[in-house]
This record gives sequence, C-alpha cells and structure tokens, in this order.
Amino acid sequence: MISFLIALVLLEVGFFTYGVLVEKIFGVEPDRKTPALTKPDGVDFVPMAPWRIFLIQFLNIAGLGPIFGAIMGIFYGPAAFLWIVFGTIFAGGVHDYLSGMLSIRKGGASLPEIVGDELGKHTKKFLRILSLVLLILLTTTFLSGPATLLQGLDSLQAIPYHGHVIPIAWVLIIFCYYALATVLPVDKLIGRFYPIFGAILLFMGLGIMVVMLGWHSSEMPEVFDGLHNRQTNGLPLFPMMFVSIACGAISGFHGTQSPIMARCITNERQGRWIFYGAMVAEGILALIWAAAAGTFFANPEEGVYGIDGLQAFAAQHPGENIAALVIDKVSRSWLGKVGGILAIIGVIAAPITSGDTALRSARLIVADFMHMDQRPTPHRLEIALPLFICVFGLVFVDFNVIWRYFAWTNQTLACFTLWAGTVWLFKKGHQNASPIIENRSKMDRFGFLIALIPALFMTMVCTSYILIAPEGFDLPIEQRWIGYVVAGIVTFVCLDIFFLWAKRHK
Repeated sequence: MISFLIALVLLEVGFFTYGVLVEKIFGVEPDRKTPALTKPDGVDFVPMAPWRIFLIQFLNIAGLGPIFGAIMGIFYGPAAFLWIVFGTIFAGGVHDYLSGMLSIRKGGASLPEIVGDELGKHTKKFLRILSLVLLILLTTTFLSGPATLLQGLDSLQAIPYHGHVIPIAWVLIIFCYYALATVLPVDKLIGRFYPIFGAILLFMGLGIMVVMLGWHSSEMPEVFDGLHNRQTNGLPLFPMMFVSIACGAISGFHGTQSPIMARCITNERQGRWIFYGAMVAEGILALIWAAAAGTFFANPEEGVYGIDGLQAFAAQHPGENIAALVIDKVSRSWLGKVGGILAIIGVIAAPITSGDTALRSARLIVADFMHMDQRPTPHRLEIALPLFICVFGLVFVDFNVIWRYFAWTNQTLACFTLWAGTVWLFKKGHQNASPIIENRSKMDRFGFLIALIPALFMTMVCTSYILIAPEGFDLPIEQRWIGYVVAGIVTFVCLDIFFLWAKRHK
C-alpha cells in the first residue's frame, strides 16, 4: 500500500509543479485567439466549456491503454508503478501538452502536419502513413476489446475464428456507433455524452481503489519487494514493460487526439488542465488497475504473491484476452454484481469512446493533407468509408497480435512528437539575433530539454523493442545485447543530428 500511496501523491504533485514548469517554458498567450474562435465550422472547430473538454480529452486518451496496458505491465512486477509515475510526469504529460498546444498555435493542425512542420516534409509524409496505421490498429483493438467484455454480460452469439473468439454481434453494434461518431459534428455525440462516460470511468476507478485500500492493502505489491523482472515468458523488463504500459505513461495516440480538442479550446490557459491534467488523471487510472491486477490474485494463506497469482491465472487461459478477464473478475468480486457491471461499463466506454475518436482523427489527418473541406457530409463519408473497411477486416486477426504491433507503433509515434516538440522549443528559445539570445532566461534557452530527454529515452525504448520483441527481429537471449548496443547507437546518432541542426540554427 505504501508504494501505491506514494505513487498517487507524486502524480498529483507532478501536475502542480512540473506541469506548471512545462506551461511556463511553452509560454501561453491568453490574449491569442484560438482556432475554435477564429474559424468555427460547426463540425470540428466548435467552442466548448473547459470542464467538458477535459472530460472528453480524458475519455479519448483513456482507452484500453491505461487499463489493459497497466494490467499487462504489472506482469513485469512493481517496477510498473515507477514507469507509470515518472513516465506520466516527465514524458506523457509533456508529450500531450506539446501536441495539444502546438496544434492550437498551428490553427488546429493534425499531428502529422505539426511534426512535419518541425522535422521536414519527408517526415510529414512518413507520419501521415504511420499515424493512419496506428489509428486503424488502435480502432481495431478498441473494437474487439470492449466487444469481448460486453460478451460476458449477455448471451449474444460469439463465433470462433482461427483459434480466437469474436463476439460478432457486439462488434457490429459498436462498429455502427463508430461510423456515426466519426462523421457527425463533434458536439452532437462526443460533446454531449463523453463527459458523462468520463465521469463514470473516474468514479469506478475510485471505487476499485477504495475497496483495494480498505480490504486488500496488505496484499498490494510493493516497490520495496524488488524491481526485478517477474515476467515468466522470458521477455526482458526493458524495453518490453515500457511499451506494454503505453497510455498509462506516454502514448503517441494521445498526440493524434489532442488536436481534436485543440479545435474546441477557447483560451490557451486551459491547456495545462486539459492536456497535461488529463494525462495525470490517466496515470492515476493506470496506477489503480495495475495495483488491482497485482493484488487480486494474492492468496496470503498459501503464501501466493499477487503477481504470481496473476501469472498462474494467465497460464490457465492461453490465447485469451487476459486483461479483459482480469477486469471482469476484479470488478464483479470487489464491487458486487451491480457495481461490477457498472465498473465494466466504465471500462467498456473508455475504449469505445477512444476508438471512434481514433477514426475521427484519421479522417481529419486525411482531410488535412488532401485539403478537403469537411463541412459537407459527403466529403466526410468519402474519407471515412475506406477507413471503416480496413478496421472491420482487421477484427478477424488475433487481438493479442494486433495489440503488440499497435503498442510499438504507438510509442514510435510518441518519439516523433517529442522530437518535434524539442525542435519547436529550441527555436522558440533561440530565435532572433544573438544579442537578444544573451538576455534570454535559462528557461527559454534550455527549455527544450523537457522534450529532448524523454525523446532520447523513448528512442532507445522503441529501437531496442523492435530488435528484441517477438513481433520484431526476435533476437535470442544471448544476442539481446546487440539490440541494446544498436539502440544506443541510434539514440546517440539522433542526438548528434539534433545538435548539428541546433548549431546551424543558432
């Protein structure tokens, strides 16, 4: 319990200290008019109240990642708590804030346009493809995941397909909803109902936390028990855990969602509460579910450690969606029948409402690079229909396979966003003539470090992951050192390229 409570306090302190520092380094301009005010179109650029935008942003980014990812991450041990806390404060919060605020400064631009403006036209083209691939994979995971949970609440037919079960009826129902939310104006479905679902998700997470602290505190994992790898599948803690826990620490997907709300914000001062604040709230949610999964399966009478019990439970259900099963068991057991169903509905709403905004973001990305006006409904359908076809086809691929490829693509996208933020902050702190630079504060001149440091770390994570992971080059255990060396070289080269560019820019 001590580790959990300390982590919870650190997340809250991080918002009011490091979050304020990030805001100062960026330099908000309260008098600057936002895109929601300068070019409202009634479809995507729609002014909304700050509290409503916060809950929508939280729900958009709090999909399967902070819940499913946190559950899969705790398999590696209590080290997951440290990554959730420090990843949220120093990486995820910075990433989300910069992607949202840069979108505001660039007229509500989508992520590939933002990154491309800072890293070059070739990067922009690559990011357009990478973002679309990520969003299609994510929508697929956020379609099959909640459909599996809903299947457990009723008797609608599920069909076997190549070794895994597809709850086809729920897939079709959710898919139809996705189509509506993707095409309709942002204030019709998203603006009206998402704040309610966001509040439910937060409330149910707090319910799990209260039961866990009140009745199972002695069984909770502790960092003091050791940070060694508890995973039994032979995969290393680094970089695997740092990719498994994506949305609960840092996620490239968030960068695709922030521009949606950047088109609705009416004052730049709202940015820290909406973008950085929603990331901290998501970190708290991830912390709760990681602790719950690592606590629930403990058996003190038999001397079974919670994470060991979780490993045993997973071994009993090979090929199944373990995270969904854990959510179902924890919610029903700790909150009772009614509370359990409400909690499951809460974690169902999160991925569904992230899946549809993922498709909406994909539509906006395509519309931006095709320069297609989105006010006419036929224009929106013209872009959305091919996306719907791709998503529905991928539903018949094993969820666990889709999730692994999504996880790496997701974190790789976060790398590009952080590098773009590094370049923008460097240019902001070193613009104009050298005499002026001498009079600039250290915060202006060295503020880019808040993005550079997590950019380097995530570059190391993503490069080593693709070399070591089974879905990558799958280096054998005795050759994994090669993956770390190559990842270190790639990270150093990226840093060297940045400093060479910075020297020329100055």
